[in-house]
Amino acid sequence: MPADGRLNNKMMEEPMAVNEKVVITDNRQVGQDLFVMEFCLPALANLCKPGQFVHVLLNRQADPLLRRPLSLFDVDQAEGIIRLLYRVVGRGTELLAQKKMGDTIEVMGPLGTGFSLCQKAKAVLVGGGVGIAPLVYLARMLSEKGCQVQVLHGAANKDQLVAASYLDYPGIELWTATMDGSIGFKGLVTELLQEQVDPSKCDFIYTCGPEPMMAAVSEYARQNHISGEVSLEENMACGVGACLGCARKLKPEDENLVKVCKDGPVFDIKAVEF
Repeated sequence: MPADGRLNNKMMEEPMAVNEKVVITDNRQVGQDLFVMEFCLPALANLCKPGQFVHVLLNRQADPLLRRPLSLFDVDQAEGIIRLLYRVVGRGTELLAQKKMGDTIEVMGPLGTGFSLCQKAKAVLVGGGVGIAPLVYLARMLSEKGCQVQVLHGAANKDQLVAASYLDYPGIELWTATMDGSIGFKGLVTELLQEQVDPSKCDFIYTCGPEPMMAAVSEYARQNHISGEVSLEENMACGVGACLGCARKLKPEDENLVKVCKDGPVFDIKAVEF
């Protein structure tokens, strides 16, 4: 096991992705422009790891042409149920939000490299806005492994905080921050991090959300010598590293590009400079 206590699941051979048409069992609005879609696909659920994503195709017609990458929000492997949290931000997700129970979509996954699972005592998860999506599944998996989990979720207002009902598990503590003070801490979630988290009691940190937020979390981890991982968000048209639409440098001085959809979306927090 690596010295920082992680299971090195990135070294393991990745299984083939599933590509199947599924029947939607639920697609409900849970917050301001936020929806949770649910479907049952045991063949996919059994392969999923926190931090991975799926590609959703609404139909086989030209509009919308590209699949939508959506993080695994929650996975019940025993029941084969998968839930996806998404925000309506364009035509593709607008059409997705109009789907009803009994409608079908095509799903490909799981794709990408997921999170390592911390084997130490306490993990802190920091999510901004819809960036909480991959952290909910991660929090539950860490909890099941006996890890103490502290989740910090920040958003503009209380209508954009949707994680609470999905994090009611032993060993998970949820703190919220809103910019308007409508619920929880008033201010940035990174300010909440500085105020509420004792770095001497934080063994590992995970983060996903807007890059300025992740930059602040990364700096907090660096200053306090805490290991961690970040989940990057990029346009991922193909999901398998072929189109290079998500290619980027992790640091300005890097000579090579990484394919976020394949090499990530999860990377070591020390490897990324925002």
